[in-house]
Amino acid sequence: MAPDMRGYGRTDRPEAIDQYTLLHLVGDMVGLLDALGAEQAVIAGHDWGAPVAWLAASLRPDRFRGVIGLSVPFLPRGPVRPTSVMPQTKDAVFYQLYFQTPGVAEAEFEHDIRRFIRSNLYWVSGDMPRREPVRMMVPRQGGLLARWAALPPPETQLAWLTEADIDFYAAEFTRTGFRGGLNWYRNIDRNWELLAPFAGARVAVPALYIAGDRDVVLAFPGMQAIIESLPTTVPQLRGTVILPGCGHWTQQERAAEVNTAMIDFLRSL
Repeated sequence: MAPDMRGYGRTDRPEAIDQYTLLHLVGDMVGLLDALGAEQAVIAGHDWGAPVAWLAASLRPDRFRGVIGLSVPFLPRGPVRPTSVMPQTKDAVFYQLYFQTPGVAEAEFEHDIRRFIRSNLYWVSGDMPRREPVRMMVPRQGGLLARWAALPPPETQLAWLTEADIDFYAAEFTRTGFRGGLNWYRNIDRNWELLAPFAGARVAVPALYIAGDRDVVLAFPGMQAIIESLPTTVPQLRGTVILPGCGHWTQQERAAEVNTAMIDFLRSL
């Protein structure tokens, strides 16, 4: 089952920014188990869904007996407020800082939703030619689409992305807007405050980590050290699968390999 998460698809989209903390999102997953009458489940998450999955497994191992994280590894709580150490220059800011001010990114993305969807999916995929290191910085003048406009378009149709996929995503975000999803980013510092009591907590249930070797997340500062430390922070880690040539959209770009790894993990429990 792949539920629509808070702020996305057909599920609820609260207006208040503080209704999108990781504790709310983990609570939603526990509530989903209750609604289904399931005592336990294995939880999997990609990108922002990965912190939800890792935290659900850490805080509620009685309900989540295993966890699979895709792209984003388990991130222990850091010593300082996250936005205070995000990179910025006089010309550009880290994309998560760009998302902080309500309305700014929404206006840019919703101006041409189909273009945004296509550019976003391609730019961080394994099919995007790497002509320079990916730094995920946004120009202070122009935003993300201005940066993407200068990048080469795909030379051929992407095998893992169809026009029907783009049509569906574009229609959904035309209906809902981007505020709900962006509000996840606007709780990064709030999450850090709320999770202070759980500093140093580990993930104690069996786990699997999957990522692509061309995923931009792996290029974030300090990420390689975090991945190397997973056997310590996730002591029941059953494996780390790094897919060659794969970018950020792990389960879309490499569906067969991801499915095989996940099924093998589930059978091992």
